[in-house]
Amino acid sequence: MKKLLMATAAAALMAGTVQADDVKIGVILGFTGPIESLTPPMGAAAELAMKEVSDSGLFLGGSTVTPVRGDSTCVDAAAATAAAERLITSDGVKGLMGPDCSGVTGAVLSNVALANGIVMISPSATSPALSDAEDNGLFFRTSPSDARQGAVMTNVLMEQGVKEVALTYTNNDYGKGLADSFQSAFEAAGGTITITAAHEDGKADYSAEVGALAAAGGDRLVVAGYLDQGGSGIVRASLDSGAFDTFHFPDGMYGALLEENFGDEIDGSTGQVPGTDSPGAGTIHEMGAANGFDGTSSFVAESYDAAALILLAMQAANSSDSADYKGKVMDVANAPGEKIYPGELAKALQILKDGGEVDYVGGTAVELIGGGESAGNYRQYIIEGGKITTVKYR
Repeated sequence: MKKLLMATAAAALMAGTVQADDVKIGVILGFTGPIESLTPPMGAAAELAMKEVSDSGLFLGGSTVTPVRGDSTCVDAAAATAAAERLITSDGVKGLMGPDCSGVTGAVLSNVALANGIVMISPSATSPALSDAEDNGLFFRTSPSDARQGAVMTNVLMEQGVKEVALTYTNNDYGKGLADSFQSAFEAAGGTITITAAHEDGKADYSAEVGALAAAGGDRLVVAGYLDQGGSGIVRASLDSGAFDTFHFPDGMYGALLEENFGDEIDGSTGQVPGTDSPGAGTIHEMGAANGFDGTSSFVAESYDAAALILLAMQAANSSDSADYKGKVMDVANAPGEKIYPGELAKALQILKDGGEVDYVGGTAVELIGGGESAGNYRQYIIEGGKITTVKYR
């Protein structure tokens, strides 16, 4: 009988069964720093996906999922690296949802994820440089590269007849990458950029920067900055001095504070942020309202999707080991398979448990291409009556 039991146990192991466990997932976002108004709903959305999976009882032999937060600060590479290292070596997380900003994401990838062989899926790191970063198949992102955002920005402005702009960007990997992408696309389309000038975050006075931008002129000021930081400082100084009264805002400038801080002072201003009008987007909005966070805020759907992809890839691999499940992320994100939307993670877990395939659509119409980055959709908006109003999706 003992030999029979041993043989049965060995057979079960060979069949890939896993023992119920508590699987920890890191949620590393800038809970302090220049996008701290955006990260609470991002973190909440990711953790909602984890709770959904944990509550199903279907994940990896009945395993539970526990989120562990770390602060990337968005801008301090050393702090982000230390936070990620702690999450992996001390807290024992099996994957990272995040980081968020491009510079710290690159630092965590090269200094921590590669060294420890840990999968990371960023919901909001958009620098084009990350497309070619050495990642050993460990890095993915659910927001599109700024190589695409630069082209989208160009199309929006050109369609409005805006062919001459001044451009300022936050002086980091995100800002520089986006500025380069936009300048290349805009000039190729026949537009003129009167000045391209970096600005530093954390300053109390941006009058000098705005003076230089105003001297160069332009029909609109493009502000590739952060809403919680220098980007808003540039806008306020522009309005107060009369230098500019209409702006174009990339994704880092989108958020509720845009309405709260400026209202109808910036009527006629435009922008774009990753987003889609797919059924999953509406579901995320409803889930946010039901769970106490803003489902319409920047990168919230992307955060839910990033966490969901990590967990579904683990289920597909029947393992929480990054070496096993990193090769399944693209599989669960793309066709073929049954389409899966937010709130349907238990359904996806059951399909995968039964040996089937899923095509995770999520809240952002997920499709991963190339080295594991999002093909990308954008929501174009305009400020009217002091309110952000959707124009269309691209």
